[in-house]
Amino acid sequence: MALDIGDRRIGIAVTDPFNTYALPAETYRRTGNFSADVDAVARAAKDRGVGCIVCGLPLNADGSESVQTEKTRCFIAKLQERAGMPVYTEDERFTSLAAHDTLHEEGLKAAKHKKSVDAVAAAYILEGFLARKDRPVNQ
Repeated sequence: MALDIGDRRIGIAVTDPFNTYALPAETYRRTGNFSADVDAVARAAKDRGVGCIVCGLPLNADGSESVQTEKTRCFIAKLQERAGMPVYTEDERFTSLAAHDTLHEEGLKAAKHKKSVDAVAAAYILEGFLARKDRPVNQ
């Protein structure tokens, strides 16, 4: 399962049973209660029976960290405590932009993107992780 963690929403994506491709699943609307949000995401992972969680790490275009990176790291640390499974990070630069492009190409008006853009971005995060995970070490 992959997450695109934002201040207002968290996009969730999952893989097929063979871990070959990523599928946007849902968008969780944050409650404003940090602990409740972490618990809800951990519960979603457990309910889906996933083996690990991949969280997008928001970096600046030059690869440096930002305030949002620190907020995300804090969420990830608590999630790892509560989920009881491995939690990995994956560079999420440009995934939201790619998600908006995908939704636009599918004919969805920009005003309708908010509902699903985070889940699509999470799918791009998961695709990146799956591609890197399967790559031989020497390449």
